[in-house]
Amino acid sequence: MATRVDDDRSVGQLLGDVTRELQALVRKELELARAEAKEELQRAGAAGKRFGVAALAGYLAVVMLSFAAAWALTAVMPTGWAFFAVGVVLGVVAGAMALQGRRRLREFHPVPQETAETLKEDVQWLKSRKS
Repeated sequence: MATRVDDDRSVGQLLGDVTRELQALVRKELELARAEAKEELQRAGAAGKRFGVAALAGYLAVVMLSFAAAWALTAVMPTGWAFFAVGVVLGVVAGAMALQGRRRLREFHPVPQETAETLKEDVQWLKSRKS
């Protein structure tokens, strides 16, 4: 004997409806997770590019400017100290670029926050439908 509800649907039909709704919900959650992960990976890629630029710029700066600046400074100080002073200045520039890259990397969130929140809401919804 099939149990009927007010809208004249059988338990089998209700279970079918719930199954379809759950499938649609899972599909949408997966789509949301994919979209969020893609966005976060793009942010991480942008931070990685900045680290690469910082490294390349720091290297080229050390090579090119250290010789030119140290050569100019040898007129007023010993050669060793001239090269040391130039290296310190270029190290500060490279450090500033690395800090910018690190700040961008902190914006990277590997866990999709919106998906986690909607999953919690879905669990609550399921619990309310059960009771």
